[in-house]
Amino acid sequence: MRAIQITGFGGPEVLVQAEIPDPAPRDGELLIEVSRAGVNYADTHQAENSYLSETALPVVPGGEVVGRTPDGRRVVAMLASGGYAERAVARPPQTFDVPDGVDDTTALSMVVQGATAWLLLRKSVHLEPGETVVVHAAAGGVGSIVVQLAKAWGAGTVIATASTEDKRKLALDLGADVAVDSTAEDMTAVLREANGGRRVDVVLDMTGGRVTDQSVAALAPFGRLAFYGMASRETPNPVKPANLLRHSTAVAGMWLPHAYLLPGNVMGVAMAELFALVGEDRLRVVPGGEYPLSQARRAHEDLRARRTTGKLVLDPSR
Repeated sequence: MRAIQITGFGGPEVLVQAEIPDPAPRDGELLIEVSRAGVNYADTHQAENSYLSETALPVVPGGEVVGRTPDGRRVVAMLASGGYAERAVARPPQTFDVPDGVDDTTALSMVVQGATAWLLLRKSVHLEPGETVVVHAAAGGVGSIVVQLAKAWGAGTVIATASTEDKRKLALDLGADVAVDSTAEDMTAVLREANGGRRVDVVLDMTGGRVTDQSVAALAPFGRLAFYGMASRETPNPVKPANLLRHSTAVAGMWLPHAYLLPGNVMGVAMAELFALVGEDRLRVVPGGEYPLSQARRAHEDLRARRTTGKLVLDPSR
């Protein structure tokens, strides 16, 4: 089958199309004929082996696919790897039926970006009605969904950050109350000004580095920051416990695979609620572009250069 295979770690240039054997399901795994594969920022870290879990070579990257099982079910699945291919295997607990009327791009957005947004707000920061929420990278895959969920779930003010005027306009169109420049030198001051001079209650951050440090400094008493990515590839300064105590603030981390370890089928609950919101036209996905499988390298280049918005997908048939 056609697939993208990595045989040496590095930047987008290591994504090379190859002919490899079909994956063989085992231990109850499901074989999926892939119609679309999702592209996530985590995939760029997997390519350079800089993410939370180490990668063994050779590897087919890609953590999410949508397609059909041999018995005709249309499903979306989260994978450890193997998504950038014509066929993939998935574990049943990480596989979800796609409702009629939900397109491939929307289905892919729900299983990673949507679930991440849901968990950040429900589990990491425990959003309360009326709170001010800051969404960094608000025009991206996760950010664009967080903006909508925060408003749907009663946030008082949603402050979006984005790097261009077009991206800030998109965030406002999705429901953000204020949109500010993510390249501002003093993010602490910018966030407080956007909130009428007051500190903010919640920050959702996948940028890292300076942005994280300055966002922590913008938190109000009992404010919470949830950190779920490292797009800047800058390491934030260590958070000092004494400062958390001094300001009554909290900093949390969130990695989506851990959701499958929670009792009570949390991911199933999240997916059901997200698909219901989509069906009610209360949640929409921003299509970020569809690339042929053969152009996976270009998709990574565009993503890392911040030339994209919304959800990126690969078409394995091309």
